Amino acid sequence: MGKERSKRYKADLPKAPKGKVPVGDAVAALKTFQATKFDMTINLVLHLGIDPKQADQALRGSISLPHGIGSSKKVIAFCDESEIEKAKAAGAIEAGNDELIKKVQGGWTDFDVAVATPAVMKNVSRLGRVLGPQGKMPSPKAGTVVTDVAQAVREYSAGKIEYRNDSGGNVHVPVGKMSFADEKLVDNINAFVSHVKHIKPSAAKGTYIKNAVLSGAMTPGIKLDVQ
Repeated sequence: MGKERSKRYKADLPKAPKGKVPVGDAVAALKTFQATKFDMTINLVLHLGIDPKQADQALRGSISLPHGIGSSKKVIAFCDESEIEKAKAAGAIEAGNDELIKKVQGGWTDFDVAVATPAVMKNVSRLGRVLGPQGKMPSPKAGTVVTDVAQAVREYSAGKIEYRNDSGGNVHVPVGKMSFADEKLVDNINAFVSHVKHIKPSAAKGTYIKNAVLSGAMTPGIKLDVQ
């Protein structure tokens, strides 16, 4: 048994285009769905023709979308003492080395993103068991092991997004809010799709982007034509 859909979802379903449509048409259709009391996050899901079990086909990284995603993030920075003030001035809610590591080891994880400098990663690696399962462990591949801490803190605080494929070969990302102008949502969607195409693993065979679906947090999905 699938989960029972809300009355709102059922009322919006007939408005959803059938088949794949251009990005601009999908965004326009999304705006015809019933309004909510809150500013809904718009999500994009790409189903990719990759084998998630193969390390050389895994997708993981980060990107700043052209118009942000309409929300900020709580960022911490693992860095040397000399960089603590710069990190905090850039917006980090916490910054430091050993003391911050101990705080996180003690169970504190009230943040969205952790960045770290290469110099302290040896110490930070002790947090793998705590941060790994939450997807918050700093990683060069994710773009969160950085030489310029202040710049990284600014970018992630402003809504720079991290992404990684799940076990089904899907990549889920927020691309903005329902209140965004249509053009801004289109720009953000196209920027992410273009980015994913650019980093296609050489080992991936066949159709790369099998499906792309756009939806609001409480709306039906709309299939995109992004080939």
